[in-house]
Amino acid sequence: MKKIANFLNGLTIIKVLIYLFFFLFLLLPLFSVFLVSFTDEPVNLLGALTDPAIFNSTMEKLKNMSLDNYQAIFSNKGYFEGLKNSLWLGLMVTVIVTTICIPLAYGIARTTMPFKKTISALCIIPLIIPTFISAYAFIIMFGRTGWVTQIYHSLGGEGMFIDPYSMTGIVMVQVFFFFPYALWPLVAAFKVSDVTLEEASLNLGAKNWFTFLFVTFPLAIPGVISSFLLIFTVSFSDFGTPIILAPKNLNLLVVEAYREIAGFYNWGGAAILTVMMVLVAAFFFWLQHLFTKGKNYGSVSGKPKKQKLNDNKLLTRSLSLYSLLIVMVPLLALISIGLQSFATTWGKDALPSGYTLKHYQTVFTTSMGNIQNSIILALGALILSVIIATFVSYFVVRQNSSKLDFLTSVPLVVPGIAFGIALIQTFNTAPLHLTGTALLLILAYTIRRLPYMVRSTMGTMRAIKQDIEEAAINLGATPLTAAITIIGPLMLPGIAAGSLLVFITVIKETSISILIAPAEWAPMSLAIFQNIIRGEYYTAAAMSILLVGVVLILQAIANRMSRNKA
Repeated sequence: MKKIANFLNGLTIIKVLIYLFFFLFLLLPLFSVFLVSFTDEPVNLLGALTDPAIFNSTMEKLKNMSLDNYQAIFSNKGYFEGLKNSLWLGLMVTVIVTTICIPLAYGIARTTMPFKKTISALCIIPLIIPTFISAYAFIIMFGRTGWVTQIYHSLGGEGMFIDPYSMTGIVMVQVFFFFPYALWPLVAAFKVSDVTLEEASLNLGAKNWFTFLFVTFPLAIPGVISSFLLIFTVSFSDFGTPIILAPKNLNLLVVEAYREIAGFYNWGGAAILTVMMVLVAAFFFWLQHLFTKGKNYGSVSGKPKKQKLNDNKLLTRSLSLYSLLIVMVPLLALISIGLQSFATTWGKDALPSGYTLKHYQTVFTTSMGNIQNSIILALGALILSVIIATFVSYFVVRQNSSKLDFLTSVPLVVPGIAFGIALIQTFNTAPLHLTGTALLLILAYTIRRLPYMVRSTMGTMRAIKQDIEEAAINLGATPLTAAITIIGPLMLPGIAAGSLLVFITVIKETSISILIAPAEWAPMSLAIFQNIIRGEYYTAAAMSILLVGVVLILQAIANRMSRNKA
């Protein structure tokens, strides 16, 4: 009876429900799409449990499993080229980003370079612009009628200064809009290194450049490795940039997977490309964990010593100019979108021929539903994320539930387009026919962004002493009541911080929205994408500015809350 009572404990029931949630909407879709990569046909595992006819059909499909799709990776020119190009793209972007971020991070962390605060603030811009909008901005700048192209022609150049519809264009967009992902880990790495080692090197007669190369930089290696692998994963998984800029003769895995499922309904092809994306992303995520966990680069011990910032004028001014040139590209991209959103026409000259508000009037007249959809869907995902993440944090911290901790990390290694294909395949038929519904979209957003909420609430959970809830239990409260009424309110700071992060990232979500959002629930990101595809560039620009404005407001709220808590 005691065992039954313990099982019926409220917290235990919630824990079982959370496991069921992850099984249904994360593990089952990934496993199903893995099976489809062998069967070449959709496999309805849920239906097989409830319908004998579906069970027999599923068993027949499983009997005919083969490795044909895996052989197609090497025999199908499009698939193999897509894999090679995606790996090459990720490698190029990673090397360039890491290289350009090292001096920028050193300037922010270890020097008195001018305009440091301004540069740091401008580094936020790439994070608030969805990647397909940044790709669109590069078309405005470097396209056939772009303002950069116009200036290039006025200086005697011919053609385009840079072709945005190429691998070069995709690399440039990803470099200038992904570099903050590498920058801030590198800044942290430079800040925590022990300055006494550098001072010792200088006192022994070493030059500044020698000290940087052989003392400062080696101490930052953990941050460099972490940034390197993170950028590769982000670049490899990016869907927004290639779907806008990749020409037809440039095969990339994410674009090929989208075309297979959205254009040809080729379940087997989409499934094998999905499996490949997940395996590559998981491999590099594992490498990042391996390289950073097993190494000891510790140099800080005892009472920390205040760092003496490098104030060499030639160095600091050079770093400031260099940093401003880097952050200026995303700023000019945002300004370009802003100008197009007000332009009557733009293409003959470097600047618009006139200005108008009619594009915003069009947005508020015809697209208010998209704005409302974005807010409603984001709120739905936020509510679900808060509930699940709060209890997951409790189970991980209080009950040392490593399995739940692992499950919440799995979405980090699954590219958005891959996860979308897995969901469509799993919930396309009865008994859970959710494809084409807002509910599946909310569930997809929730799982994709749940790791952010869990990490935020877990930090707060660890700071709450266990004796507080024990006192409530000793006074007669159930563990569930104590968790909700005592622990819940104390976790509000972490919940608030995570909530804003989830809301911001859901508002910007591209790949999931484009793939599975139904027409009646199309969010702003999907509406912008559709406008760009239809050639309605001015309306797309106006809606892009509104989307960026919403994200900026939410970001400002998050920053203010974090300062108040500090």
